[in-house]
Amino acid sequence: MKAKSQELRNLLGNTYMTDPISDLIIRIKNAGDSRKETVSIPYSKLKFEICSLLQKEGIIGEVTKKGKKITKAIEVTLLYDNGDAHIQGVKRVSKPSKRVYRKVAEIRPVKSGYGNLILSTPAGIMTDITARKAKVGGEALFQIW
Repeated sequence: MKAKSQELRNLLGNTYMTDPISDLIIRIKNAGDSRKETVSIPYSKLKFEICSLLQKEGIIGEVTKKGKKITKAIEVTLLYDNGDAHIQGVKRVSKPSKRVYRKVAEIRPVKSGYGNLILSTPAGIMTDITARKAKVGGEALFQIW
């Protein structure tokens, strides 16, 4: 019974989370490592935009919103390559304690081009490739490969 009440507290947002982006990427990576088909993440506009970008890039599968008002959640379907998770690793670059900003000239490929750097720019959430094409820099949120 305690687990259900803890789930409800998490859905209602009564727990204090210092870094929701880290929570998002680690939940997705851990679900992939444990071979889950889907993972549920508490909803926020930023998290939904990041998940939509990851879906557009082919890193994760379908992204849908579930629930109403307070109990909103994001349902993410994971992708697998021959039984292995499509996401091999993640690394948080900019943290709440130390923000990291990159100019266009400072944006480099991740894992020799096999990974992506996700940036928060004035033009929205972008990958490193689209940010270089748009010639815009911003806060480097995380790397994913």
